[in-house]
Amino acid sequence: MRICVIGCGAVGSLFAAHLAKAGEAEIWAYDVWKDHVEAMHKNGLRISGAAEMTARLNATTDPKQLPHCDFGIVATKAIHTKLASSQVAHAFDEKSAVCSVQNGVGNEEIIAEHVKYVIRGTTFPAGHPIAPGHIGYDIQGDTWIGPFEPTNTPMSRVEELAGLLTRAGMNTIPLKDARGAQWTKLIFNASTNPVGALTLLHHGAATRFGPTRQLFNELIAEGEAVARKLGIELHGDPRQLVQKGANAPGKHRASMLQDVLAKRQTEVDFMNGAISEWGDKVGVPTPLNKALWELVKGLERSWEDPD
Repeated sequence: MRICVIGCGAVGSLFAAHLAKAGEAEIWAYDVWKDHVEAMHKNGLRISGAAEMTARLNATTDPKQLPHCDFGIVATKAIHTKLASSQVAHAFDEKSAVCSVQNGVGNEEIIAEHVKYVIRGTTFPAGHPIAPGHIGYDIQGDTWIGPFEPTNTPMSRVEELAGLLTRAGMNTIPLKDARGAQWTKLIFNASTNPVGALTLLHHGAATRFGPTRQLFNELIAEGEAVARKLGIELHGDPRQLVQKGANAPGKHRASMLQDVLAKRQTEVDFMNGAISEWGDKVGVPTPLNKALWELVKGLERSWEDPD
């Protein structure tokens, strides 16, 4: 059994380290962060915080070095899905299954252009890079995976991957329909991420501050309305996820805030942009999601055209 983790940033590293430590499968990690890959080669992949471990695994910055893999786990930023999927497609055959655990919606459609079987995934563990080869594990949580409907992925493949991940310490629930879990996290992310990115408030601070907490709730309500019109039953209440994140120890910065501080392109197109676009398609107004989408895009533009 061989598993390739594509995108070994914070979340990808959590999956890679747990799987490698468990020893049930040969783990390969592909990432363009050269210093991170070199540190993993030299000292292993260290995880600290919610779990403490150091795992040994194969890692490369050259996708051509990837061998055939039975499973893939895509954990890149959504903006990199298209390029990464094309680069690693040779590692998968007609029996392989590739699972997205990325933020937002729309990634599975891109992956399906390059591999036969795709698994829709949603994960709640969160972390941040401390140094090359060292990832801070901020928030523990479950993962839900299910067949991506257009690819007719066998449920047996979903259950096999879920079992491997759960035994490795990343509790994973297989679902015949994983859209509800995915949209629950999408709505959670689309409320908390852009607000944090635009105000520079970490998650707990934004939750405790009345105006931003109210904005969270109003953004969530828009997303819920779109999901209802699409016939998607949410897998829980996004408001509870907001509170869970706020109760986590430390000052967790949402991924979009981390991107803004580093002046990197964000995933807002796959979050608020996606909710706004789906709202337009089904006739549900989403003025707040659209406004935050436009504001974050404007902020990104300021880094390229400051004058």
